[in-house]
Amino acid sequence: MDDLGAVSWPPAPIRTERLVLRAPEARDRAAFVALLTSPEVNAYLGGPRARDEVERGLPAAPEQWPGSFAVESDGAMIGQVLLRRATGHRRPAAAGKLDLGYLFLPQAWGFGYAAEACAAALDWLAGVLPGEPVVLTTQSANAASMRLAAKLGFTEVERFEAWDAEQWLGMRSPGR
Repeated sequence: MDDLGAVSWPPAPIRTERLVLRAPEARDRAAFVALLTSPEVNAYLGGPRARDEVERGLPAAPEQWPGSFAVESDGAMIGQVLLRRATGHRRPAAAGKLDLGYLFLPQAWGFGYAAEACAAALDWLAGVLPGEPVVLTTQSANAASMRLAAKLGFTEVERFEAWDAEQWLGMRSPGR
């Protein structure tokens, strides 16, 4: 995955009714460790990473690259939204398109934060890179991600087998 090209980064913080999307900062490190080591968060992503491995390998200010948004609620990071160019995607329908990803801490699940944050990131993206289609891949067994993809306007392109599970690839057309 590559960055977003000539997009100016970081943007001004994006504010929604309940959330702020902003560039990650050093104060987010503990939340990133929790995201990467959580069995619940990583249930459909190949499993959690070992805490000591993450602690050693994560820089003081993690995930600071174009397209990586820390999502905060009431001043605390609760998740991450990712927008990256899918240059190395294994599915031809997704290769080279922008790819949406997200991770949220389990205590933030069930409140609509992922939908709110992803919609805000997609709106921002439409402003800086208009006309770009966006793809999203999730395991078809991940019911919550499948619902979120539909809510955000992604439609199925294909299903395929990878990582010992059926994967779902959806696309959101430009101008949504």
